[in-house]
Amino acid sequence: MRWKQMELSGQELLSKDKATIRMTLNTSFKVIDVRKALIENKDFEKQLYAALQMALRSYVGNYTLDELLENKQEIATAVETEVAVIAGRLGVEVSNCGIKDIILTGEMRAIMNKVIVAEKEAQANIILRREQTAETRTMLNAAKLMEENETLFKLKEMEYVERIADKVGEISITGNGGMVKQLKEIFALGK
Repeated sequence: MRWKQMELSGQELLSKDKATIRMTLNTSFKVIDVRKALIENKDFEKQLYAALQMALRSYVGNYTLDELLENKQEIATAVETEVAVIAGRLGVEVSNCGIKDIILTGEMRAIMNKVIVAEKEAQANIILRREQTAETRTMLNAAKLMEENETLFKLKEMEYVERIADKVGEISITGNGGMVKQLKEIFALGK
């Protein structure tokens, strides 16, 4: 009449969305009515095992793979509740029913990994697009400021000339103002 463990290991089951999985369910049980367990029923442990197995199969078939992964405890509780009635007829009490493992088959595991990679790539693309949009917005704001402020525009011209000068050995520009025009002429001549 002591508590014992029963494990349904490696149960191959089919989910609502036709995904093949292997599941392990654990439960505790104890005999509460020796007469029912040993005299009125033949091999009560096998009957309890079969009842757990059938209840597990019936619940797993009602859930998609994603739902199974999210609702493991809910399913275990439902299985325990359903089996409690049958266990009572066997002279047994069940407790602490829980899903220990949900193992995807090789093909399903490969598909799930692809899904996860695709989701992460999509998230990375969203972040990249946000950064590009922010960068474009910053450039637009800078262009508007330069359009409104000629001094700022001249400073930006000087900044670009400085960058070009770092890369080129020598540039000669006359001081009559059209610096961008002169730079275009220099680069056009170089081609």
